[in-house]
Amino acid sequence: MNFPEDLRYTSDHEWVKVLEDGNVRVGITDFAQSELGDIVFVETKPVGTSLKEHDVFGTVEAVKTVADLFAPVAGTIKAVNESLDAAEIVNSSPYDDGWLIEMSVDNPDQLGGLMGVGEYKKSIGE
Repeated sequence: MNFPEDLRYTSDHEWVKVLEDGNVRVGITDFAQSELGDIVFVETKPVGTSLKEHDVFGTVEAVKTVADLFAPVAGTIKAVNESLDAAEIVNSSPYDDGWLIEMSVDNPDQLGGLMGVGEYKKSIGE
């Protein structure tokens, strides 16, 4: 499995990439997409939605199950990945083309509470 070193991770299996403008890009990890199986639909809340840390910002529907998506930090949704109309992109490219949302960060200190790659791998038994 692939776990990029430059990302932060949550116990809910989301990854977070800090962008140059201070916003963050959020997706689900390679581990999460493999556990879910074939993803057939992704739904997110719209741009402009204000979220608290751990708020549900959408769902991922796979052949096996439906899973909630949780905000890794508090902030506002700034962009939704338009490529999600082809939901299988989350399976084939979870860290690149299959990102889910971009959001502002209300409190950058919250980013420090996210896991690094080593801690995340340990949490999933890698």
